[in-house]
Amino acid sequence: MFYPDEVIEEVRSRNDIVDVISGYVKLQKKGNNYFGLCPFHNEKSPSFSVSQDRQMYHCFGCGAGGNVFSFLMEYEKFTFPESVKYLAERAGVELPEMEESAEARKKAGLRQTLLEVNKKVALYYFKILRSEQGELGRRYFDKRALLWDTVKAFGLGYSGQYKDDLYQYLKSEGYNDEVLKKTGLFNYSDRGEVYNKFFNRVMFPIFDVRGQVIGFGGRVMGEGEPKYLNSPETEVFDKGRNLFGLNFARNSRKSHLIICEGYMDVIALHQAGFNQAVASLGTALTTGHASLLKRYTTDVYLCYDSDGAGVKAALRAIPLLKAAGLHVKVINMRPYKDPDEFIKNLGEEEFQKRIDEAVTSFQYEVGILESRYDLNEPESQTEFYKELAKRLSEFNEPLERDTYIKAICKKYSIDYNYFRTMVNDLGEKLYVTRMQEEEKLQEEIRTSGTGLRKKDTGIRIAQRILLTWLIGSPESFEKIRSYITPVDFSDDLYRDVCEKLYAQLERGVVQPASIISLYETEEEHKEVAALFSEELSSEMKKKDKERAITEAIIQVKNHSVEERSRSADSIVQLQELAKEKKMLTQLMETLN
Repeated sequence: MFYPDEVIEEVRSRNDIVDVISGYVKLQKKGNNYFGLCPFHNEKSPSFSVSQDRQMYHCFGCGAGGNVFSFLMEYEKFTFPESVKYLAERAGVELPEMEESAEARKKAGLRQTLLEVNKKVALYYFKILRSEQGELGRRYFDKRALLWDTVKAFGLGYSGQYKDDLYQYLKSEGYNDEVLKKTGLFNYSDRGEVYNKFFNRVMFPIFDVRGQVIGFGGRVMGEGEPKYLNSPETEVFDKGRNLFGLNFARNSRKSHLIICEGYMDVIALHQAGFNQAVASLGTALTTGHASLLKRYTTDVYLCYDSDGAGVKAALRAIPLLKAAGLHVKVINMRPYKDPDEFIKNLGEEEFQKRIDEAVTSFQYEVGILESRYDLNEPESQTEFYKELAKRLSEFNEPLERDTYIKAICKKYSIDYNYFRTMVNDLGEKLYVTRMQEEEKLQEEIRTSGTGLRKKDTGIRIAQRILLTWLIGSPESFEKIRSYITPVDFSDDLYRDVCEKLYAQLERGVVQPASIISLYETEEEHKEVAALFSEELSSEMKKKDKERAITEAIIQVKNHSVEERSRSADSIVQLQELAKEKKMLTQLMETLN
């Protein structure tokens, strides 16, 4: 283990999981738990559950789960010691010198090596840009009106026109192919040839929020496809959870962040003094991006291209951002396509005016909707009003909804009372639908109480069920331990969990989250969390509960006795197994 168990437990106990995860995910309390949209996969209905009592999270959609350390390991891609350090600093806990395992050192070593390589590569591209062979890149940046100070601040570079110079350089620096393959910077052919992934491109280093180079984007010079190319995802680079320019924007004194489409838009805005600009990394905005933005602001301004593709991108982004709890406004770039083009033609002051005049996301959506209907034609006008009413019915806050109803009625000369009734009727129907969906989700959660997965064998399922009973119904401990010992679990991990759980139950305190902390790998965290995240039906009658426990005991014990009988090599062992078989027979008779 990396740190003494008591230190890890202190760090965990002083970081409430709801407080920590709320910094990433918008959570809403429902019953005993908190629910939100899972940050690990895209979903429309919240299936991500956080238990304050158990200090654990679990997604019933994708299966992600664990304690506060697991969350940071999965979301931030931290190693276990990195997550402990981060949370210790957050809670003001002083850590002793760390004792790392070989596996932790290897994983941390790989991450550090990749970051080290990326830094060298960024410097290499910057050096080429300043050299004779970088003239093409310099001309491009000059044409885009970038100052040299801006080029240096963003570490921009040029990849050159040779196809293997970077590879040869890194090989000369002592890096082997095992590491270089994991950087995502090279293509390896079946014939053993290696080529730079980026060549003849101006290069944009991508930094994480801590200022570390995690990947690259490149724009081809002249003809060539694709026009823009980004690093593939690696151990240190996750496109869905990083934003270009956030390492600068997070320190902006502005109260909001501006979301653009491209790297050059961000750079142009920063150069013009709008250092609150960021952009996604060659992908559409994701829930991960929205969660990341929520950590730094509550207000975002969309500044996408004014063409059809930009409008579609904005309409896709708005619900994701709002679901994360962000207030969204949209900046109008017309008659220009993007902020870079706008500033070059009209300047910084006019752009600030556009920020000040930005409309709410709903106003923007109404404007787009209006353009699709002919308001001079009665039937089309009616359909437009119905669609408006449908959109307004989705507002959960009554005051906000009524404010917009009044504004819409005034703008389009609609009778307020009639329109308000229409909106509220639709709202009630929507509420009923949502409640039905919620009940369906809760039912799925309840019926998933065994945590069964297709890959589990019958006996492994029985062992999972038994551990779930121990966790969810501690009063069953006395009966279960009369028949079952940790030795009866054929799965090594389950056996170990049983030992730790028995030790807690004997002390009369069950803390599943603290048990998870005793495991080192992310896979073990997930596996154990799946056990601890299951919910037992509170509606089960006492008689049915007793029978379910008994059946699980019989299945696990019977398998254990049969397995040990095959390897028994002494009279004493056989005699002990005979006693256990007799106890098992007596227990089976109670079911009849």
